[in-house]
Parts: sequence; structure tokens; C-alpha cells
Amino acid sequence: MTIKKTLTIAGSDSSGGAGLQADLKTFEEYGTYGFSAITTIVTMDPDNNWAHGVTPIDAQLVREQLKTILSGGPVDAMKTGMLGSIDIIKATREAIDKYDLKNVVIDPVMVCKGEDELIQPENAEAIRDLLLPKATITTPNLFEAGQLSGLGKLTTLDDMKKAAKKIIELGAKYVVIKGGKALESDKAIDLLYDGKEFTVYEVEKISPSHNHGAGCTFAAAITAGLAKGLTVEEAVAKAKDFVTAAIKGGFALNEFIGPVWHGAYNKAENR
Repeated sequence: MTIKKTLTIAGSDSSGGAGLQADLKTFEEYGTYGFSAITTIVTMDPDNNWAHGVTPIDAQLVREQLKTILSGGPVDAMKTGMLGSIDIIKATREAIDKYDLKNVVIDPVMVCKGEDELIQPENAEAIRDLLLPKATITTPNLFEAGQLSGLGKLTTLDDMKKAAKKIIELGAKYVVIKGGKALESDKAIDLLYDGKEFTVYEVEKISPSHNHGAGCTFAAAITAGLAKGLTVEEAVAKAKDFVTAAIKGGFALNEFIGPVWHGAYNKAENR
């Protein structure tokens, strides 16, 4: 038996729904062995309207985590999440180059769920310039795709296609834009583009939508699919099914957060 290895370089979400916690849960559900390098600690303050606190880890400590993880050889696939600082983005690029990492999924996290401002505006350019050229696939949401493409707010499928073309020009081999519930449609739409052809994935929007962590989970599912030998197209299609099940199985954790349930696809709660 060969167990595939997956890596997430991402922030910690103490609520357990998003960030590296979502990634590791997804990796496990896919039957892969997950590693994590913590880049950022994210907290939420219920006494201050659930305001987010974002605290980056020292970049050298991120490098030491990656050295520990990769000392046993390369992983089968990896993803990024919230990276926290330009130095951490540089450390991530260094690791990709040094260890010649393959199946690189760049999830260009720029905002926290429930927020609509860039966490660190200067990071967007560093992600664009340093990480997208190394991406097997990048998985921006509508906001992030608007930032990376320079097109601003995206509201239609046609907008998504225009943004996808511009993002491919930045060096990624594939891009899948996560339309989700934010798109002006009665469908939850994701758009895959390989530089030549578009593939649209759509399902009915789910209500109520407990979707905290959906984006991280989607990207992690793609990562694990690639590690297991799926093509990009196959990995994205399965990830869409996985995250749709996770949203359907989501629940209200508290008055602010409704996380997805990562065990829904495999019906883990019934084991």
C-alpha cells in the first residue's frame, strides 16, 4: 500500500472550518497523508462583532516547518492558503523551487470569510508574481480573480471568462474561478480554463448555506485528487462534488460561523 502525501502551507482557523484544519480534514477524507506548515493564526472576537485578527508567523519558522516536512522527500501534491506576508510568500516559492514540487495548487487567499477588504494588499502582487507562474492550477474566488486579473468586481459568467484568460497569462497552467453563491445566478458556478477551453461546473445553490471553509476545502480536494493521480479536470469535477456535499452537510457552529462538514462526501458521521 502506498499512501500519497499532501501538503498545505496555510493559516490556522481555530473554528476548524477553514484554513489548514479544513485542508487536513479533506486530505484525510481523500485517503492521503497530510502535512501542514502554519503561516498565520486567524482569530475571531465574539465580543467585537466577530472581528478577525490575522497574525503571521515568522517566515524563518515557516521555512523550518517546510524543511522538516520535505526532509523525507517531495510530496505528491501541495496547496497554499493564507500566507500572511511577502516573506512567507517568498519562503513558499523557495520551497517549491528547491524541492521541485509538482501538482502545485495556489489558492490565493486575500480575504477572510465575512470580510471584504484585502488582508494585506501588498501580498496580492507577490502571489501574482512569485506563485502563479509555479501553479499547476490556481483557485481564486470572484474577489480574488478580480484582483489578480485587474478587472475588479466580477458578477457574471462572462466576467469570469475574461478574468480567467488574464490569469492564465500570468503563468498558471489552469485556473478555476470559484463563483459560489456570490455570482448573480441561481446556480453555484465554478469555471475551469486551461488556456484553450472553458469547462463550467454548476449545481443549484444550497439554502441555508453553511459555507465557511468551502473555498479552502475545494482547493484541498483538488490537491488530494491530483496526489491520487487524477487529471486536473477529474480533480476539479470530484472536488465540486465533495464541496457540494460538504456545504449540504454544513451546520451552524455559532451565531457567526456555519462551517461545511468535511465528512459529508464519505458519510463519515455514519461510520
